[in-house]
Amino acid sequence: MNTHPVAAIQQTGGAIAPHLRRLLEFIEPARDDVCLDVARGRGPMPAALGPQVRHLTAVDAVPARATAVNGTRNGAATGASARTSTVEFGTGPVRIAGGDPPPPSATREEHRPHPIGPDGAPVKADATALPYRDNAFSLVTARFSLYNLGDPDSVLRELLRVCRPGGRVVVADLVRGNLTGPDRDRIERLRDPDHPGTPSIARLTEMITLAGGSIRRLDVFTVERPVDAWLAGACDDATADRIRRALIDEVDGGPRTGAKPRIISGELWFTQTWAHVAAEPIP
Repeated sequence: MNTHPVAAIQQTGGAIAPHLRRLLEFIEPARDDVCLDVARGRGPMPAALGPQVRHLTAVDAVPARATAVNGTRNGAATGASARTSTVEFGTGPVRIAGGDPPPPSATREEHRPHPIGPDGAPVKADATALPYRDNAFSLVTARFSLYNLGDPDSVLRELLRVCRPGGRVVVADLVRGNLTGPDRDRIERLRDPDHPGTPSIARLTEMITLAGGSIRRLDVFTVERPVDAWLAGACDDATADRIRRALIDEVDGGPRTGAKPRIISGELWFTQTWAHVAAEPIP
């Protein structure tokens, strides 16, 4: 497990949250990088990564049936024991290992506008058929969205296709330990019946390899999140209450859910495992 300090840093217009800073340190952006960030909706990566590279194009990926593609495929590319303070991630705070408490201004992710396409509109595309030529980018990122962008194997092939030889594709996503059974997904599927399942670390790296990538670096670590913020996305209130009761029962010595819940300052929290994987396309 990588437990190096994750201090917040200041950027023009706001602060970068510690967990995002950890990802940026893993990516190691260079001033001459030409980057593509592929996500579902608007995330913090373009604003955080853009100032550190030469050019960044952000794709807001949508399902193929709703895709409004800007350009063509052959067109030119546009350019664990220690506790930290709490930081915002999506709809709730997160605790990760290592680091000093960030300043209050760093406790929320900044959501500045994405870079835009040449027609002045945000770039929307199908992540399984990106509208960029082969080898167009030196850095390609996909953060916590791989399983929301379409068939993940097809998405990975596209991310690697548009990455030039010697470049890198960085995927950040939820995983489960290689020795952890699939029981952890039971509550995920209760919360979201369409949940595709959480891959093991070995499965995620295997998928990238089979798609044509060579694994270069891996960072796996555990986070804790408040249950209530996570359950805000449950399919209905009755399901949320059912999951909450199961987690409280586990805290009281009942059956294990795989979520490792505990009470922090009177609030119910649970754990997730995150992974950052850097791969290079195989020529």
